[in-house]
Amino acid sequence: MTMPIADARPICVAALYHFAPLTQCEQLSKPLKQLCDAQGIKGTLLLAGEGINGTIAGSSTGIDRVLDHIRSWPGCADLEVKFSSAGAMPFHRMKVRIKQEIVTMGQPGIDPAANAGTYVDPQDWNALIDDPDTIVIDTRNDYEVSIGSFAGSINPMTGTFRDFPEWFARERERLLGSGNPPRVAMFCTGGIRCEKASAFLKKEGLDDVFHLKGGILAYLEQMPEEESRWQGECFVFDQRVAVGHALSAGTHDLCFACRRPVSPSDKQSAFYEAGVSCAACHDERDDAQRASYRERHKQEMLAAQQGRTHVGAVFAPSGDDDGD
Repeated sequence: MTMPIADARPICVAALYHFAPLTQCEQLSKPLKQLCDAQGIKGTLLLAGEGINGTIAGSSTGIDRVLDHIRSWPGCADLEVKFSSAGAMPFHRMKVRIKQEIVTMGQPGIDPAANAGTYVDPQDWNALIDDPDTIVIDTRNDYEVSIGSFAGSINPMTGTFRDFPEWFARERERLLGSGNPPRVAMFCTGGIRCEKASAFLKKEGLDDVFHLKGGILAYLEQMPEEESRWQGECFVFDQRVAVGHALSAGTHDLCFACRRPVSPSDKQSAFYEAGVSCAACHDERDDAQRASYRERHKQEMLAAQQGRTHVGAVFAPSGDDDGD
């Protein structure tokens, strides 16, 4: 049984990723799609030469069969999966897409499967980041960092993960100095971005590079709140929007115009309109776009009242900050 026994919601949701050399994505994609369809699984899976990434939903049995199939691929036995549940199917179709990268950095020659940094278990993370000789870097996007992060970590203020290499090149000398390179510890939501960022830093010549295994979500799930170094909430790319310690429900909602988190205080802004705009994106959209969002929101509310699911994307692939 994949879902926690105590959770009575019928839909199992699996967010997964794994870096592995997949040399025949075309040959892998068709049987994978056929299996998902046969098991009633829906969602999105991304395949690339560097591995697999995505989020799928369905019955526990169906999810288990798909995961067993993926784990049978060369190098994928240690597939990383995070489970949650939903009261209704959150996706409308099943997509298996072949891409250049499973999480987009845009840097050639990065090989996380062969040259990532050192995993750090959540139980050992505090000791690492408490060390004053450790530089701690949040590899997530600025809107994610804005609602929570580890105390004392560096926020690169990136708009997307593609911006991380440019930020590092610009800040390298200030961060690392001219002596022996310091120890660097990085983290992200579920582990995929910081794992790839660690491979990037190693390619840049750093050796003492670490990343949080399972990401913030594993830390919040496993670390007692009284021992935690986490401050605020963690933005997630699913219907929960944000979570706290023990993965408890957060206080943020989602702006469906720009996909940014909206706090209770943000809703007091004159620029906030549910389903239409928030203070962060109001000036990024014109009246015609807002009118379109307003009509979409109206249809979503009508569908909800009638017990129907309005067609639209709910989840982005795990750690894929382009959709995410």
